[in-house]
Amino acid sequence: MNNAAKSTDPIAGFAVALSGRLAVATLRALGCAALTVAMLSHQPTTAAALTIELKDVAPDRIERQRQAARGALPLPGTPEVSETASRLQKLDLTEGTPVLIRIFKDESQLELWMQKGERYVLFATYPICHWSGTLGPKLVEGDKQAPEGFYTVTRRQMHRSGRWPRSLNLGFPNVYDRSLLRTGSYILVHGGCSSVGCFAMTNPVISEVYGLVQNALKAGQQHVPVHVFPFRMTQANLEKHRNSQWADFWRNLKTGYDSFETTRLPPDVSVCNGQYSIRDGRPAEVGLASSPLAVCGQTAQILDAEEQLQSIVSHPSRWSTLNGTQQRLVRLLKTPPSQILRRRQQALARASSATTVGKAAKSAYRAMPSVSVKCNLRLASCRRHLALKQTRAARSYAEKRRKTKRRQSADLRHRP
Repeated sequence: MNNAAKSTDPIAGFAVALSGRLAVATLRALGCAALTVAMLSHQPTTAAALTIELKDVAPDRIERQRQAARGALPLPGTPEVSETASRLQKLDLTEGTPVLIRIFKDESQLELWMQKGERYVLFATYPICHWSGTLGPKLVEGDKQAPEGFYTVTRRQMHRSGRWPRSLNLGFPNVYDRSLLRTGSYILVHGGCSSVGCFAMTNPVISEVYGLVQNALKAGQQHVPVHVFPFRMTQANLEKHRNSQWADFWRNLKTGYDSFETTRLPPDVSVCNGQYSIRDGRPAEVGLASSPLAVCGQTAQILDAEEQLQSIVSHPSRWSTLNGTQQRLVRLLKTPPSQILRRRQQALARASSATTVGKAAKSAYRAMPSVSVKCNLRLASCRRHLALKQTRAARSYAEKRRKTKRRQSADLRHRP
């Protein structure tokens, strides 16, 4: 793997890595699935023809992308998705039964559980073809990071159009993420094998997963729990990662993992004072809970003031001029504003670094200036405005670099 040059605009970096085959604006419009595999040869089996840009990516994810690009599907370990009915029958399950999804990033696995009697049983374990980023939660829009935490899918979050006509919107940021002023949008479980922030399952697999979730919601399940973990939450794995900055957060996630492992029922999850609060699920509540993620304590106050807090935390220059109300809001944060800002800066720094697998990019952005907007990034109109500014900045910066290179080349030619 070769180190690509750094950029403060991750999507612009992708455009460069694809050697100009896709415009920055096109990539931006594609959202979390913007990363594509470019076939630069008429021989699809030639691995050297692939250009895959990823961040902190493990070799197994690279290999799965290569397999998918060559058409070597299904991936090893994939259930017989063409035999859904017979597999359900063997387990005495029926479509429309309440379901639960668990995702394990490090193992690149997605589990689909279905209710049987008063407990859930494992129906299938699917390999995740690709997820982007590294272990740890998503902090800020554009960090190319797949999230971690407890999410839910409702009928409104079932996507039936767009690049991925069958996909599940996890609903990031949930109330926990919002209480920590994290930003992002359209984090999906979708098909294909390329993704930035989402979980790409290949088209045959997402067809089965989507169908079972859709039928469960149609049959009366109010929301489908989706638990996203960094790894299987065993004590051994936690000990292995005990020095991570996210160790405390992962121990909090483990309480939900342990609850389901013990009861085989979806736990009741709420957000209180900057943490997930877990109560063991009860058989009478299976698939019928009215509130996917409840809030309590100071979290509710933070959510009420989220937009104002986003503005405060994103602009350190305002901290010295806060009025009394704003100071009280900031004190409610479980995580200090300075630490939130630092984590955002680190996330953006990680997003600016990339590796190119296969054919190297012809050019790269090295120090493109950052772009900011004075609006709420949770609003679609604000994100479109930011995307437009970033696209214009990327084009302007690329043009300046081309002029600089031409001038440097001319100087070299005219040297005695």
